[in-house]
Amino acid sequence: MGRDEEEFRAFAASRRARLLRAAYLLTGDAGLAEDLVQTALFKTALRWRRIAAAGDPEPYVRRILYTEHVSSWRRRGAPEVLGADPPERAASVDDPERRLVLRAALARLTAKQRAVLVLRYYEDLTEPQAAAVLGCAPGTVKSQTRHALMRLRQLAPELADLFGDRLTEEVTQ
Repeated sequence: MGRDEEEFRAFAASRRARLLRAAYLLTGDAGLAEDLVQTALFKTALRWRRIAAAGDPEPYVRRILYTEHVSSWRRRGAPEVLGADPPERAASVDDPERRLVLRAALARLTAKQRAVLVLRYYEDLTEPQAAAVLGCAPGTVKSQTRHALMRLRQLAPELADLFGDRLTEEVTQ
């Protein structure tokens, strides 16, 4: 095994769990998340020497992850997700039912909207950073975030307390 291959294997092993978490948030499915990470790492392995020489390879892998997710969604089309009525009672943040409602609502967003929300609120990137990852303008990130949050509010109004004033601020801007 060559030095480049050893470096790539070490990188992949150290970042796999974080990449899987982000991919799961994007896809909502463990199997699809693993496929997405595998595709991103495969594409990275093909260009590893150049990528590693340029500095930290993680931003490059993450960009592949997000763009592959959007591209795969375009190829397949948006799946129709049917869910039961959301619970009427208030629930805590750790409530499994609440997580299911959030998961169902996220699944009904477009791939780009999910990617923007994951980048902004899970990865905690700024609008310009998210735009760089997605290869679009910061204004696009801002508008997609606004549309995604409005859609989440429509799909699962009982989750509004999770977002608090942040949701209201984002939606009204």
